[in-house]
Amino acid sequence: MKNIFLIILLSLSSIMFSQDFVYKPKNPAFGGDTFNYQWLLSSAQAQDTYEDPSKKESSYNRDPIQDFEDNINRQILYQLSRRLITDNLGEESLDEGSYKIGSYQIDIKEGAGGVSVKIVDDATGSQTEVLIPEI
Repeated sequence: MKNIFLIILLSLSSIMFSQDFVYKPKNPAFGGDTFNYQWLLSSAQAQDTYEDPSKKESSYNRDPIQDFEDNINRQILYQLSRRLITDNLGEESLDEGSYKIGSYQIDIKEGAGGVSVKIVDDATGSQTEVLIPEI
């Protein structure tokens, strides 16, 4: 009898001093406090070990000699392409007709909306059409 009384007493005391468990999420995306956002972000960034390959090549790590060589190559190619276009198409305007420059077939036609320039690469078969509207 003494044991039953002790069990009842313990069960009643646990009911009297118990409380409800309340769940509150930490992540603000799921209803948590918005002040946790910065802490969660800095914690995630501290754990991130992935390195972005595009960020490895920065301007501080580049070779100035390689940059100079690339710049010279770009300028030479620009001058060559400019001379080819000037010699074949003329400096002032684009005249109607068909032109063959290397493996490219260029067709220039005037239409109601403006000048249409169609460029076809004979080597690959790809084509591009550019419409230059009238001003």
